[in-house]
Amino acid sequence: MESLVTPGLVISLIVVAVGIFIIAKGLVIVRQSEVMVIERLGSFNRVLESGINIIIPFIEKPRPITMIRYMRMGDDYHPVTSDEVRIDRRETVMDFPGQPVVTTDNVTVKINGALYYQIIDPRRAVYEVANMSQAVEVLAKTTLRSVVGKMELDKLFESRSEVNSAIQAEMEEPASKWGVKLTRVEVQDISMPEEVEEAMRLQMAAERKRRATVTEAEGEKAAAIAMAQGQRESAILNAQGDKESAILRAQGEQESIRLVLNAIGETEENKRTVVGYLLGQSYIKALPTMAKDGERVFIPYESSALLGSMGMFRELAGSPEDVVRDSLRRDGLRGGMVASAGNS
Repeated sequence: MESLVTPGLVISLIVVAVGIFIIAKGLVIVRQSEVMVIERLGSFNRVLESGINIIIPFIEKPRPITMIRYMRMGDDYHPVTSDEVRIDRRETVMDFPGQPVVTTDNVTVKINGALYYQIIDPRRAVYEVANMSQAVEVLAKTTLRSVVGKMELDKLFESRSEVNSAIQAEMEEPASKWGVKLTRVEVQDISMPEEVEEAMRLQMAAERKRRATVTEAEGEKAAAIAMAQGQRESAILNAQGDKESAILRAQGEQESIRLVLNAIGETEENKRTVVGYLLGQSYIKALPTMAKDGERVFIPYESSALLGSMGMFRELAGSPEDVVRDSLRRDGLRGGMVASAGNS
């Protein structure tokens, strides 16, 4: 009985096995948002995009890229290095540990930042720099020290967005040579020494007290101004009232004198008599007020003449009020007679 295993069959099986191995090694499936840098006999050949790709085993092979990522364990960051043949083109975040930075006012702070970047040119990321992620990290740290070192501590807290923009602007040119695009840089946390924090707290308390004092002073100033304005307006109104009252009083006296003179005749002697009578009334009204200021009252010499004029006026024509009343009564009777004559 002849053997079933012949040399030809063995060769065929070997060829089939080698073909399957070659197909398995040469068939490469690249996922979405990933690429592979392929070298042929040690030199760059091409970049495999997403989808099904075929390479020549043992002649073509992917070139790995070295990546460093930090794993946070409590408050410490531990770097993890890996060689990856599949290059991720998605946006990647690098959260590097805090770095001590000295500001222009000689305060040492510890800044923890995050860097967002994206690999745009895989060929440059592999061949232009030995360790792309480490180069980006070191560049971010040095740029952070350079930017923050030009600022004061207070300015650093007030303008984080400006710090982020300045770091990103300074890192774009060197990072573009490595085929990397920086999307944004974020300053996450700023830690200060305890004595600096205590000094800042005292400064904030003093500033709040100063603002409260200024606000209270401004309130008192506004109240004083409002009170002064109120007193000014009140004085103006009182003066206007006194003015109008004096005008009305003078008009009343003028009308009274006119009526009296109309009743007794407008001769010079009568005018002097009426004026003397009115002045005498003013003296008599002022006497109680003058008596309040002391026990003795001094009456001017001219007042005796005025009082004599008042007595003479009363003897001749009665008081001015009676004269005015009689004049008004006569005018009323005259008006009534004229009206009755007209009716008849």
